[in-house]
Amino acid sequence: MADDAEAALLHPLFQDHAVLQRDQPIRIWGEAAPGATVQVGLARHRRSARADAAGQWSVELPALPAGGPHMLTARAGDVSRTVADVLVGDVWLCSGQSNMELQVWRSLDARAEIAGADSDTIRLLTVPQAGHPVPQTRFSAETRWHTVTPDSIRDFSAACYYFARELQKTVDVPMGLVNAAWGGSRIQAWTSADALRAGGGLDAELDVLALYADAPDAAVARWGQVWTGWWRQRPGIAADDRPWEGDANGADWRDAPRDLGAWERWGVPELAAFDGMLWYRTAVTLTQVQAAQPATLVLGPADEMDTTWVNGQAVGSTYGAGTPRTYALPDGLLRAGDNPIVVNVLDTYREGGLAGPASAHALKLADGSTVPLDGGWRYRVVPNAVGSPPRAPWQSAAGLSTLYNGMIAPLSGMRLRGMLWYQGESNTFEADAYAGLLRGLRDDWRARFDAPDLPFLVVQLANYGAPADAPGESDWAALRDAQRAVATDPHTALAVTIDIGDRYDIHPANKQVLGKRLARAARQAVYGERIAPSGPVPQQARREGGDVVVTFADVEGGLFVHGAAGPVGFELCGAGVDSCRFVEARVEGDRVRLRADAGPMPTRVRYAWADAPLVNLFDAADQPAGPFDIEIR
Repeated sequence: MADDAEAALLHPLFQDHAVLQRDQPIRIWGEAAPGATVQVGLARHRRSARADAAGQWSVELPALPAGGPHMLTARAGDVSRTVADVLVGDVWLCSGQSNMELQVWRSLDARAEIAGADSDTIRLLTVPQAGHPVPQTRFSAETRWHTVTPDSIRDFSAACYYFARELQKTVDVPMGLVNAAWGGSRIQAWTSADALRAGGGLDAELDVLALYADAPDAAVARWGQVWTGWWRQRPGIAADDRPWEGDANGADWRDAPRDLGAWERWGVPELAAFDGMLWYRTAVTLTQVQAAQPATLVLGPADEMDTTWVNGQAVGSTYGAGTPRTYALPDGLLRAGDNPIVVNVLDTYREGGLAGPASAHALKLADGSTVPLDGGWRYRVVPNAVGSPPRAPWQSAAGLSTLYNGMIAPLSGMRLRGMLWYQGESNTFEADAYAGLLRGLRDDWRARFDAPDLPFLVVQLANYGAPADAPGESDWAALRDAQRAVATDPHTALAVTIDIGDRYDIHPANKQVLGKRLARAARQAVYGERIAPSGPVPQQARREGGDVVVTFADVEGGLFVHGAAGPVGFELCGAGVDSCRFVEARVEGDRVRLRADAGPMPTRVRYAWADAPLVNLFDAADQPAGPFDIEIR
C-alpha cells in the first residue's frame, strides 16, 4: 500500500483507469515536499515542476487524441507514483440532486441493466459527498475510477451512465464520468461564495459562513440574529412575537405527544397533510453544579430542517431528515433553574417533525451524566403565509457554497467536455429566482474549469403530482420555464422530461429515455450535429384573425399529436391572475392554432403549465414540446 507521500503526490483524480480529456492541454497536479522537483510522464510527453512553499505543484502536458491505454508517472526524489490504464477521451461532470444521484439499481429494468453492464471504455468516478465552509483541494474520502461492470455500475448515477452509453453510439471515444450529486440539495449549495455574492442579496449569510470556518459558536449566534430578523419581518408577525425566548402558555401553543414523531400521525386534522413549520418548546431544570459544566444538547432527527435555541440564543441548525442533532452549547449559556429549549422545524415534503421517543432528547454534561428532556413538549403551528425561512449557510445540502467547496472545488483544474445538471426540485419555492441562480452556477463552473464556453446540459424537471383539472399556478412549471430560458445560451441545451415522470414518485425510474435525450442534446450543442436538440421550442405567438398561432422552432419532421384530435394543455391568459383558460388547439405544420373566441383578451400563451400536466405534442423524433409561458406579440 502506498504511504501518505506517495498517495498525495498525484491528486486523487489520477488513479488507475482514469480518463483524461482529449484534444486539450492536460493538467496534472498534486503535492510534494516544498521546493521538490516533480517529474511527470504521460504517453511520449515529459514535464517537470517545482512544488511551491505549500507543497502544491502542477504541470501542463500537450493535448492527446482519444485513445490509450497510457501510463502516467510522477516522481519527486524517492517518492514515485505510477498510474496504469489511463484513457484519453471525453470527460463529463454529472451533478445535481437526487435524480442525478439515483443509482442504476433504482432505474427501470435494473436487474437486466446491471447484469449486462460491461464496458472498458466508460469509466466511473463518484465524488464523496461532503459539505465544507471553505473550498477544499482534495476529496473528503477515498474514491477510485472504475470500469463498467455489474458491481461498479449498480450504485452509479443512472442518468449519467445511460447518457454516456447512448452517446457512444455516435461519438466513439472513451467516456469518463464524474458524478458529484447530493439528494435534496439546493442550487445555492453548489455555487461558490464569490458567485453568490455577485448575484446579490446574500451578504449577511455569506459573512456568517466565512465566520463559521474559524469560529462556529460565534457564527451560530450571529445566524440566530439573521434568522430572528427574518421572522420579525414576516407578514402577520407581531413585534413582540419571539417564540425562541418567550413562554409556551399562549393560546397558540398546544401539548404535543410524549413520543413526538411525524406530526401527520398525531391525529390533529390541521397537521394531517401539513408541510410547513412548527415551533417546539420544552425546558430543562438544572442545579448550579450542572449548569456550570460544558454541555451538549442532543435531539432526535428533525425532518427536514431545524433551527434550535437554548435560553433565547441560537445553538445550531441542521438539514437532513435522518440526522440526530448534536449541538455543543457555549460556555455560560446554561443557568441554574429552568432553561427553555426551542426548536423550529421546517418540513417541505411528506412527513415532518422532531422525531421521538422522549428518550432521544437530552442534555449530556461534561461529568458524563445525562439530563433527559422529559418535561413534555408544546408546539405551535406557523401559518404557511409566513413563508420559508432562510437556511443556515453551513448546512450541507441546503446551505451556501458548501457542496461547491467540498465536491466541486477539489476538481479544479480538471479538463471537461461538458457538464450535466439535474436539479431544481429543492428550489421550486423560489422559481422566480432560479433562472438567475442557474446562470450564476453555469458561469461560475465555467470559470472554475477555465472554459468560458463549456457546454452545459440541463435536465428540465419531470412531471410529478396529481394532474390538474383546471388552469392554475404551478411552482414546478415556473421553474421549468426558468430552465428553458437559461437554455437559450448557444452552449447550453435542455433535455425535456415532461412526459417521462411519475405522478406518484419524485424520482422517475425511466432514466434510459432521459439518457437518450441528454445524448441528443449533446450531439447538437457539443458535437455540432444538425439536429433539433430538445424537441419543439416556441418561437413566437401572434394573433391571426380571431385566433392565436404559436410557431415552433427546432421541429424535426413536423409536429404530431398522440391520443387526441389536437394538442391538449394549451392555455390563453389575460391580464388577471385567474384569467387563464384551456383552449381548443390544432396542429398546422410547425404551428399550433388556438381558438380565442371566448373569454378575456389574451396576452399570453401557456402550455403544460402544471406540476404534472398531460402532454401529447411531439415531433417526428419523439421529442416532446416542453412547458412554456410566452407573450402574444
